[in-house]
Amino acid sequence: MEITAKDVGKLRDITGAGMMACKKALMATNGDIDKACEYLREQGVAIVAKKASRIAAEGAVWASISADKTTGALVEINCESDFVAKSDVFVALCGTVAKVAADNKCADVEALKAIKTVDGTVDELITAATAKTGEKISLRRVAIQSASNAVEEAYIHMGGKMGTLVEIAADGRTDANTADIVTMAHDVAMHIAAFQPPYVRQSDVPAEIVEHEREIIHQQLKNDEKNAKKPEQVLVKIAEGKLGTFFKENCLLYQAFAKDPSVTIEQLVDATAKKTGAKLEVVRFTKFVMGEGIEKRTDNLAEEIAKLSAK
Repeated sequence: MEITAKDVGKLRDITGAGMMACKKALMATNGDIDKACEYLREQGVAIVAKKASRIAAEGAVWASISADKTTGALVEINCESDFVAKSDVFVALCGTVAKVAADNKCADVEALKAIKTVDGTVDELITAATAKTGEKISLRRVAIQSASNAVEEAYIHMGGKMGTLVEIAADGRTDANTADIVTMAHDVAMHIAAFQPPYVRQSDVPAEIVEHEREIIHQQLKNDEKNAKKPEQVLVKIAEGKLGTFFKENCLLYQAFAKDPSVTIEQLVDATAKKTGAKLEVVRFTKFVMGEGIEKRTDNLAEEIAKLSAK
């Protein structure tokens, strides 16, 4: 099939690879974007994270944590403009909806909208905010994390552009050590926002993902001329070593802590456990990026002027 400049540009936007490398990858994979991304990796071309899920809608991600720290809620509410997203009406709505979600441990959007507050149901609050701002406002998603023996903590980045919610199992938690545990949990939530790891630990990575990564690494080694004379068993051992690097890059516990790269997140948790006398463990986390996966309408000024001129 014919590979157009638009196709090449799209792959370059997704991967950050050079134009010629992108064209070669598309030609080798018959124009399949996903296969072309893998082809680039197999050839040893360093690619950046996909940009296809760039933030494309306005609104905010908001969080609420229960007073006893055992329940946390993360919500995303969308609107049409950044101006409204920063308004007092919208910010107040986000705070209210997040708190209602946490108070009721409600992880279903439709069920959350039906919950009654002193000023009406959540759905009615959204309708009222829509009327005040003149923009369509919608509750897109909600997540709940709750455990009786845990500390839930959240971090909201850039006024709602991203939100993370982390759960730390805390056996031995007391009134005296809770503040230290919460501080550590907040730092971990902030780190997740900064580095966005997909998994907590190695055992969380699906077997098929591990095997796929192993195949990619193996193919990279085979395509490197420096390895041409190396026996297959040697390449296998090298691949396993590189797979360890994959786990360090993609699993939260093995990453260098954002605020102090001399320690890993796992070491940070262990140090806090030693300090507080509690048994601490990162159980899970949730991350929302505002507008992720929603395509924003874009206006072409030149086209609009042309349309008006033609009338």
